[in-house]
Amino acid sequence: MRFDKARLSTGLHIHYAESGDAHGTPVVFVHGWPDSWFSFSRVLPLLPATLRLIALDQRGFGESDHPDSGYTIPGFAADLVALLDALDIDRAVLVGHSYGTFVARRAAIAVPERVLALALIGTGASTKITGADDLQAALRELPDPIPEPFAREFQSGTVYRPVTTEFFDRIIEESLKIPPRLWPVMIDCLLAYDDTRELGRIRAPSKTPSSQPYPRPGSRSTRKRVTARTGSAPNGSQPTSRPSSRARRAARAAAGSRPANGGRSQGLTRPNTRMEPTRR
Repeated sequence: MRFDKARLSTGLHIHYAESGDAHGTPVVFVHGWPDSWFSFSRVLPLLPATLRLIALDQRGFGESDHPDSGYTIPGFAADLVALLDALDIDRAVLVGHSYGTFVARRAAIAVPERVLALALIGTGASTKITGADDLQAALRELPDPIPEPFAREFQSGTVYRPVTTEFFDRIIEESLKIPPRLWPVMIDCLLAYDDTRELGRIRAPSKTPSSQPYPRPGSRSTRKRVTARTGSAPNGSQPTSRPSSRARRAARAAAGSRPANGGRSQGLTRPNTRMEPTRR
């Protein structure tokens, strides 16, 4: 694995990890919130060495620059296209996870000539989620610095298959690299975004691997594959509770109180699934 920072035409510095064949078909991985390139760290070694694999830290995440603005979905998508330019990539396959699927979709809509194909992991028909007001309120009340229990509880609410303690601890570390002022901003910008009327403009062959019955995007070239127990995230997880519910539990954890369900989440498909990572 190689690590570097690319200077975009806007002056922004984007950190990324790269592996595989520098002359192979480029595949760019766009992480979710509140994650980083590291979310894909267990996936990259499993892919063919003939591909050029690039996993970035988006603006405001991880080791990339953390400017005060530019956190709209079109802004993230513009960064993604600028990264392709900086790396001399004409066209690439885009793999988005959760929040990152909307960024990949926006890029495919805005510059279809730059996108070979799309893989959308854990996407949705729109950004509208149940309990969005509660999620926004919880994030606005977060102190600076972000309490580690908040990040730990929120992230543990997505874990479905066991992950190692070392891996999960690194996920928390990456989450906490986001400046506290940006946590609510990023979600506000996501919820303000709506591409539902533009999905038919996506021409790139697309797949939406998911364990959830999301409606597929409007493109006729889209394929959806529902895979049991794989979940929404590239690190072996599944959204077993709504983000707003996870945020409320996380806020209680940050305040020093025990989660109402004793650290377990009411799973959508498997109730009482163990959420905390286990060593193996």
